[in-house]
Amino acid sequence: MTDAPHLTLFNSLTRRLEPFEPVHPGEARVYTCGPTVYNYPHIGNMRAYVFADVLGRTLSHKGYKLTHVINITDVGHLTDDADAGEDKMEKMARAQAQSIWDIAAHYTHAYWADIKALNIRQPARWSIATDYVPQMIAFAEKIAARHCYELESGLYFDVSTVSDYGRLARAVTEEGEGRIEAVEGKRNAADFAIWRKTPAGETRQMEWDSPWGRGAPGWHLECSVMSGDLLGFPFDIHTGGIDHREIHHPNEIAQNQAFCCTNGLDAPANSGAKIWMHNNFLVERSGKMSKSSGEFLRLQLLIDRGYHPLGYRMMCLQAHYRSELEFSWEGLAAALVRLKRMIIVAERLQDVEPGDPAHPKLAPMLETFEKAIGDDLNTAIALTALEDVLGAKKVDPAAKRAAVEAMDAVLGLDLFGTSRADLRLRPTTASVQEREIEDVLARRRQARADKDFATSDHLRDELAGKGVEVMDGDSLGWEWKLG
Repeated sequence: MTDAPHLTLFNSLTRRLEPFEPVHPGEARVYTCGPTVYNYPHIGNMRAYVFADVLGRTLSHKGYKLTHVINITDVGHLTDDADAGEDKMEKMARAQAQSIWDIAAHYTHAYWADIKALNIRQPARWSIATDYVPQMIAFAEKIAARHCYELESGLYFDVSTVSDYGRLARAVTEEGEGRIEAVEGKRNAADFAIWRKTPAGETRQMEWDSPWGRGAPGWHLECSVMSGDLLGFPFDIHTGGIDHREIHHPNEIAQNQAFCCTNGLDAPANSGAKIWMHNNFLVERSGKMSKSSGEFLRLQLLIDRGYHPLGYRMMCLQAHYRSELEFSWEGLAAALVRLKRMIIVAERLQDVEPGDPAHPKLAPMLETFEKAIGDDLNTAIALTALEDVLGAKKVDPAAKRAAVEAMDAVLGLDLFGTSRADLRLRPTTASVQEREIEDVLARRRQARADKDFATSDHLRDELAGKGVEVMDGDSLGWEWKLG
C-alpha cells in the first residue's frame, strides 16, 4: 500500500470535498452520534455505524492515530427529533412497566451485539449520556447568560445569538424550521430547549437538580458536551445519519459556537468540528423501516431468515455512503453471493503466511483501491479492486494474502475469519439439523459416484421435502441452502 495519506472527504457544512487536514498532526479525532437506547436499532440505523467504521478504518489505514467516540443516549431524546414530545426512554419504560435503567441496559447491549455482528470495530470510548449530566449543567451555565432564556418549561437557546444558525441544514427561514415545537414564549421558532424542567406534580425516573429547576438535559446538549469533553474543540470529524443534518447537528453547532465563543461558520472549525459527514438513508419500500410500525427491519430479523450479517455489511459497501441505498431481500441475497465468492478465494490463502504485497500485477489494483478509499470513501470501487486482487493469476500467494489483508482491514468483511459454511442460508425456524443434511448429502454423493441415479434423486427429493435445496454444479460449491 502507498504511504501517501491522501484523503478527501465531503463536508456537509461547506457542501464540498475537502482534503483531510487534522487539527493535531498525525491524529484523527472522530465523534459519531450513537443510538437512543429505547428500542432495537433498525438496519437503516446500523448503516450509519458501518459508514463510521469504514471512515475510522480508513483513517487508521492512512496512518493516523484514531480516537473515535460513539455516544449512547439514555436520556433527553424526545419522541419527535424536532425537540418536541415525550422523552423516548421514559415513554418506553412506562409501556414496558420496567425501570428506565433496565430499558437502557437491555437496548444498549442489543445495539452492541449488532455492532459485533457487523464486524464494526470498538471505538476508543462509548460515552453514556447520564454519566455526563454534571458537565452538561456546567456547559449550560457557561452559555446561559449570553445565549439562553428561561421559560416555565425549561432553559431555551436563542439561535439569534450565534452567527449562521442553520447553515448545515440550509434552513435559513422560519418555514424551514416548521417542525420545531411551538412553545409559548419562545423568541424564535428555531429556539430549542437545553434543559427541560420536570412539570409540576410529575416525577421522572431520570431527573437531576439544576439552576433552572429539577429536570433533564436536552438531547442536543448531550453531544456537544461529550464530544468537547472527550475530543476537545475543535476536533476533526463529526458523523451521523442525514436526518441529523437538519435539526440535531445545527443545534449542536450553535451550542458549540456559544461555548467556544467562536464567530461565523465560514471557518468550519468554529462549528466544533472541522468536517461534518452524513450517510444517506436506507430505503425500504414496504414501510418496515419505521419503528412506529411495531414490526421493523432489524439485524436479528435478517439473521433469523438465514442471512449472515456480513451480507448486510457488503450490501452497504456496494453503495457510496452519500447515496440512498434501497434494501430488498433479493439485493441482500446478491450481496451474500458476492461475499461468498470472495471468501472461497480467501480460503485458498488461509494457510499462507503474508509477505510483501508489492507485486507488479497487484500494483495497479492497489493503486485503484487507495485512490477509491481516499476519494471520500468510495467503497464500491474499492470492492472491485479487492475482487481484482483475489482473481489475479500467477501472483505470489504471500503477496496476494498481504494485499487482501490490508484491503479487508479497511472494508471489514472478515474474509479470513469467515468460512463459506458460515454464509449458508439457514433460517432459525428450520427444523432439520446441518449434520442430518450432511449425512444425506454424503450418501447422495456416493450414490452418484456409483451411478445409482434413482437413489440420488430419491435423496434429493427427501432433502427438498425438508426445505433443503441441493445446488448441483453450483460454481460456488454451496451444495445446499435452506429456504
